[in-house]
Amino acid sequence: MTDRRSALLAGLTLATAPAIPLSAAAAAAGGRIVANEYWTEKNGVKLWVYRKRAEGAAAGAPKLFCVHGSSYSGKTMFDLQVPNRDNYSMMDHFARLGYEVWTMDHEGYGHSDKTSSNSDIQSGVEDLAAAMKVVQRESGAAKLSFFGQSSGALRAARFANQHPENVEKLALDAFVYTGKDAPTLVERRKNLARYQASNRRPVSREFYESVFKRDHSGAAEEMLGSVIADQEMKYGDSVPTGTYVDMTTKLPMVDPLKVLCPVMIIRAEHDGIATDADILEFYSLLPSTDKQLVKIGGLAHTAMLGVNRARFYHALHSFLAMPTRVDLSGQKGTGGGHA
Repeated sequence: MTDRRSALLAGLTLATAPAIPLSAAAAAAGGRIVANEYWTEKNGVKLWVYRKRAEGAAAGAPKLFCVHGSSYSGKTMFDLQVPNRDNYSMMDHFARLGYEVWTMDHEGYGHSDKTSSNSDIQSGVEDLAAAMKVVQRESGAAKLSFFGQSSGALRAARFANQHPENVEKLALDAFVYTGKDAPTLVERRKNLARYQASNRRPVSREFYESVFKRDHSGAAEEMLGSVIADQEMKYGDSVPTGTYVDMTTKLPMVDPLKVLCPVMIIRAEHDGIATDADILEFYSLLPSTDKQLVKIGGLAHTAMLGVNRARFYHALHSFLAMPTRVDLSGQKGTGGGHA
């Protein structure tokens, strides 16, 4: 790992690894998809950044940055390759739709440096700012769409608060606003002292297998937890505690009045991370008139890995691909007059 990292780094700047072809079977299903790995730096911390796109994609292809949550790294969450299954990789799916898709490993996760930091939400915002140096260098885009999942939704939305110049559209899954009465957070608070006592928490095969049974035992394929564990345990047996602590002690961490771009919030039917009332309050305060709140049946937490993930993909793509609005001329009426 150290030799590979050293080879990719070039003086404290950005470097790229050779393109990685998708498996032959998957590539044949929808054209060859290529991947690139990059490194960027945040105050001396080396962060891994990753891109996938269709080979020969135009420079002007729409761009999507996917932000991971508390327990999985970027590639596991968004580019999962499952034996004998198709379409578990959100990155491949959107690359085939013509997008240039990006993700990263936040500090303390996956390929990125493991430090003494607990990698809290604000640290994740700073990670995204560092990753934007890669995006702008490699694609020329200073503004793109962001999608965040769970604590990744908090990272992405808080990034939109602090860096609106970089966020064209914002999509959020498993987002939480105040956390009031959220079943998952009620349980998580019971272990708060343990999370505050250490900057990392242990994970295991049993933990990853339990995640997909927490909200509904049938929302994901039974084998998925084991597949996730195979990927994540390569990086070690612990992950940072910062997002867990923040989600039980610091909410709200996003000001809806300062999210100025179009927004889509996806609510899975069985997700216990927030209540409908909590999300409706956040949604009602968003200033953009281009906003959507979509509740999708047959899904639970981590919707892009559920058995009904095609429904999630459809909703997200419809939001990202919506035609640009034509501004209206004339004046707004009163709504009165002839009925």
